[in-house]
Amino acid sequence: MQKKLAILGSTGSIGRQTLEVIDRFPSEFKVVLLTARNSAELLAAQTRKYLPSKVYIANPDKREFLSDALKGTPVQVLGSEEEMLEALNEDEVDMVVSSLVGFAGLNPTLHALEAGKTVALANKETMVVAGDLVTRVAREKGAMILPVDSEHSAIFQCLAGEEGKTVEKVILTASGGPFRGRDRKFLAGVSAAEALNHPNWDMGNKITIDCATLMNKGLEAIEARWFFNLDPSQIEVIIHPQSIIHSMVQFHDGSVKAQMGLPDMRLPILYALAYPSRIKSSFPRYSPLDSPILTFEEPDEDTFRNLALAFETMKKGGNAPCVMNAANEIAVEAFLKKQTGFNDIPDIIAYALGKVPFISKPHLNDYTESDREARRYARERIESPFWGRSE
Repeated sequence: MQKKLAILGSTGSIGRQTLEVIDRFPSEFKVVLLTARNSAELLAAQTRKYLPSKVYIANPDKREFLSDALKGTPVQVLGSEEEMLEALNEDEVDMVVSSLVGFAGLNPTLHALEAGKTVALANKETMVVAGDLVTRVAREKGAMILPVDSEHSAIFQCLAGEEGKTVEKVILTASGGPFRGRDRKFLAGVSAAEALNHPNWDMGNKITIDCATLMNKGLEAIEARWFFNLDPSQIEVIIHPQSIIHSMVQFHDGSVKAQMGLPDMRLPILYALAYPSRIKSSFPRYSPLDSPILTFEEPDEDTFRNLALAFETMKKGGNAPCVMNAANEIAVEAFLKKQTGFNDIPDIIAYALGKVPFISKPHLNDYTESDREARRYARERIESPFWGRSE
């Protein structure tokens, strides 16, 4: 039987690659719901190709265009977020692929888990912002969360057949991004175009900037804390420029498992979609002879301060990761718009963390309010005429 998929964020990088995987295995998967935020033309093209039962675009200004573009098809264009969330409850949805970017992914992911759906999670901010709440809902509803990020998929695969209590630590690998080895003086003058030139991975703009600042690895560390029920002291980040080893697990007997493969997001996507099976694919294979030398380095947290900020907020807990995530989203957006410099991003985050009141045991409304306040303070810092850019 075909596994029926709702893909949230189908026009983004992960969403498009998910559809590419589905193209390879049309007998295995069927698309029943597609959503996007703004890309109405691409969403219309995807809808005409895959003919899901329903489609939704978050931008209300684009809904008339989408409805007109899909006239004559059997597809229902949903008119509100409430209708989209309700569609996730329906029996025809077997799995929800959450590939939305940022805080926007939290509510749909929680709704899918409340409905008992399996969620293939590529929206790391959901776990960063509210990992305690998300994992608790999944346990209570008997729902499964499957990791799509290559690092978490690697850990998940390494843990297959193992007992969680035997894990000594997990080791997340990072490519180091386009500025590996550079100092703060160099980074003060880099452009968004330079930061978007990732050496190994093809991703969306926000994630690519996060890779350049090492924030992406910090977010993944927090995500791993909740995915695998770890203490922050059990999580380590190392730089691995070749991006062949996607992450490792060290066990308390001293042995280490590593999951390896080419830097191709279609592989962890396929693993999540097919789980608990493995489907034979024709994707390119990794050969050790092609990359006989694999190297590792310690991350430079003094230069790439976002990684240190992420570990500090993970250890602090409460709403601190939520505040950090929201401020980072605003800072990255400002950098992409040339409103601020690369080195300013951690300063903006630190400013918001110092302004938003700490809540040790937040509820969903607390996360929403903390997110809103953090964005306000981040914009305040960016727009302040008395703030000089970092060098």
